[in-house]
Amino acid sequence: MKTIQCIILDDEPLAVKLLNDYAQKITQLQVVYAGSDVYTAINLLNSQSIDLVFLDIQMPELTGMEIMQLFSKQQNFIITSAYQEYALDAYQFQVIDFILKPITFNRFYQSVEKFIHWQQNFSKKTTPDYLVVKADRKHHQLAVDNIVYIEGLKDYIRIHTTDEQIIVWENMKDILEKLPQQQFLRIHRSYIIAVSKIKLVEGNRIQLQNLEYLPVGETYRKVVADWLQSN
Repeated sequence: MKTIQCIILDDEPLAVKLLNDYAQKITQLQVVYAGSDVYTAINLLNSQSIDLVFLDIQMPELTGMEIMQLFSKQQNFIITSAYQEYALDAYQFQVIDFILKPITFNRFYQSVEKFIHWQQNFSKKTTPDYLVVKADRKHHQLAVDNIVYIEGLKDYIRIHTTDEQIIVWENMKDILEKLPQQQFLRIHRSYIIAVSKIKLVEGNRIQLQNLEYLPVGETYRKVVADWLQSN
């Protein structure tokens, strides 16, 4: 089964340590970040493909509710809170589960199993065959299998396919959300690549089947290492 990339965000260091310890005991979970820094978590949610967030409601600077408002359309949340009165408000964001503190390992494990079951049976995410983009006042339908890589150009992106290049008014984060997760990998703030088009990985760069080399950004080296380990 595919590894579940997750974040643990809680303002209590002891709670962070406990949940991280629990997560380490479940082989399907890969903890990308465990801590109390809201903005570190937000940056990761914006730059990486995260499957699941364990989130406390009472957080400094931004509450758990505010974070869910920002990411509810593309993220899955399990709430970890000492206050049951937040449960009703939390479920408006279609959270996977609400775990009341103090949290036992058994309850944590049940919640992860619930997410896995939901992912297998009820996830609405599908794998598109085509990607529709707007360029030059026209809508282009691109076959996903023909996309080699996507290059970020400030407010634009350049989509490199097997037979053409298209410049689109789009940002990297939004285009990544439209692509099938298992088929594409962000390796740099400026590059998303199709994993099927990888020829070899050499140090901190990747050679594609068209013989082009692309750099692996420092922030994304762990993402690439995890992908190599899972394949």
